[in-house]
Amino acid sequence: MSVKYPLLDSEITLGATTLKNRIVFAAHLTNFARHGEPTSQHLAYYQARAQGGAGLIITEELSVHPSDWPYEKLIHAYNKDVRVGFEAITEAVHSHGAKIFAQINHNGSQGSSFYSMYALLAPSEIPDPLFRENPISVGAEELNEICHSYGSVAKLAKESGFDGVELQCSHSSIVRQFLSPLTNRRTDRYGGDIQGRSRVLFEILREVREQVGSSITVGVRLCGDEMLQGGIQIEDTLELVKLVDESKLVDYLNTSIGVATASLWSIEASMAIAPGYNLYIPSQIRAVTELPVIASGRIKDPVQAERVLRDGQADLIGIVRAQIADANFANKSLKDRDDAIKLCLSCNQECVGRVGLNRWLGCIESPSSGREFLKQPEPRPLYASHRGAYAPTLIPTKHISITTSQRILVVGAGPAGLQSAVSLANAGHRVKVFETRSAPGGLVTLAAKVPARAELGDLIRNLNRQIRAAGVAVRLNAPLDVKHIEEIGPDVVVIASGSKPKVPHFLSKFNLTPLTGEIGVCDVVMVLEDLAFPTGNVIVLDELGFHQGTSIAELLAARGCTVTISTPQLYVGQDLGVTLDLESWNLRAACLAIEQLPETIVTGVTGKTVHLMEHITSATIDRSFDWIVLANHRDPNNSLVEELIQSGFPSTKVHAIGDALAPRRIHQAIVEAVRVSEEIR
Repeated sequence: MSVKYPLLDSEITLGATTLKNRIVFAAHLTNFARHGEPTSQHLAYYQARAQGGAGLIITEELSVHPSDWPYEKLIHAYNKDVRVGFEAITEAVHSHGAKIFAQINHNGSQGSSFYSMYALLAPSEIPDPLFRENPISVGAEELNEICHSYGSVAKLAKESGFDGVELQCSHSSIVRQFLSPLTNRRTDRYGGDIQGRSRVLFEILREVREQVGSSITVGVRLCGDEMLQGGIQIEDTLELVKLVDESKLVDYLNTSIGVATASLWSIEASMAIAPGYNLYIPSQIRAVTELPVIASGRIKDPVQAERVLRDGQADLIGIVRAQIADANFANKSLKDRDDAIKLCLSCNQECVGRVGLNRWLGCIESPSSGREFLKQPEPRPLYASHRGAYAPTLIPTKHISITTSQRILVVGAGPAGLQSAVSLANAGHRVKVFETRSAPGGLVTLAAKVPARAELGDLIRNLNRQIRAAGVAVRLNAPLDVKHIEEIGPDVVVIASGSKPKVPHFLSKFNLTPLTGEIGVCDVVMVLEDLAFPTGNVIVLDELGFHQGTSIAELLAARGCTVTISTPQLYVGQDLGVTLDLESWNLRAACLAIEQLPETIVTGVTGKTVHLMEHITSATIDRSFDWIVLANHRDPNNSLVEELIQSGFPSTKVHAIGDALAPRRIHQAIVEAVRVSEEIR
């Protein structure tokens, strides 16, 4: 048993299933399905978390009926052909001592008829505010058919080797729509008070139990609070929990918050939302039931998880994004190696964001996440270089294939440089890193200084730990030129020197410094590096639509500036919607009285007057400002590449990665850093 986390490492029994620990890899969408069936991608993904030590894995939702096809890559569990894939998945998970439940669901009105070509079914004819499609009120005969389909899919799950089934009655479910007074306006036996609105739930549960008996576990995931006026509130859920208890049909309760439309931001909250924001739901449910209760939501390290168990707020902990970032989260936690965990950033960029864009689930800092099924490069012997020297010390490994170790110089210690150094060192090369700044981290360290973005710093902490473990020397305050590189004499040079400011055409007569008597001009990075100190009336010109502009606007408003943020896009922070940050940004912006000017471009600057034009109407606006702060595209800082090649260094031995190749987001930098270690063989 773990010394540090004994409760997290303790067994628990859910109905017919005993789990080896309290860590749950809870249900979440992956977009791995093909043609309505599970794939080898699912198998490898779930197997990696089982091998990583999770006690319980709950699959993404499995559709129970042909009328439910809300998005393209959904598993159609009502199709018996899925059994082959299910059996392979359950066998793989069981081989590592973990248990696996199937989450079964019908999305009701929270979907689209685009794929199924059937009208959406719902308790009442109320369009969902996100999907904006008129559903039809499900009739008694159709409802009876759907209830039977839940039972049939539960039976298939049992026959396929699943240890249990979980009914999704939470954020995106026809059952929640029946439970909610917002979406259930029926006047028949399925409407009215909680007894009527919950009738469908209990009919489904009875059908499931009739099909599977007590030989496997049956659980329910409930929405504790829809976060919508007039919707389900915690008091309603507590009343429902008492009815569930009395039914004796359920072995455990899982919890959720929000709905997968109007309050989607609350379900998979980003780093802008405080950890523990939704623990009032499982803690209050646990107070009125003897059933085991699962808590989840922004629990990203074992310290938080153990505290929740110790304080009696839940019996199990749903940990999803943290196990996406590090498949070995559970083993590292329970073997008291939690200092080796690659902490999740809660950035939502490549997990929630990718799925929302109909792409595979991924992770900003773990490019292999979601790609476990792909053939990985064959590992090579590991070398650890002495600090400040190339002389290697061989670390014995079980691999006997030996490849020539090369001396590699990495220029830059931002995320691209650090990740490339880690990957190259672990591939058997001898690596040195040189950084011009006084600390590693590059622009990520600066970005972590702005409001609501501090957890970005976990990326650099994770990489620094890996750098130390790999024995890589990082030299700070150490600018390099061609002469220095030639003196060092590496076999390969990786240029990860980041980016530099870019002055837009309408400011071509300005330098990025304040001019006496005229408007001050700087970019976001200069503010964060304390090279510029905007005051008074400030306009942020945002060409990027992501955190750069909105974050600096918040920072300056908090410092007392009067802030306007302008963007040529449809609305300010357009890409924040993908990461579920848009709602919280708008709330904070309103509190700080930040003015937003969407669909507006700058045509020029005269003195302190900024000339603006509205896209749609072509109307011109002249506004006076003390400062312009640019949140715009940057140029690659890669002059060293051409200088090296001109000096005679082989072009095949120079690799530019990350922003030094083309300034983009963190994920591209990490991917290229890993890829370069595969190219240098």
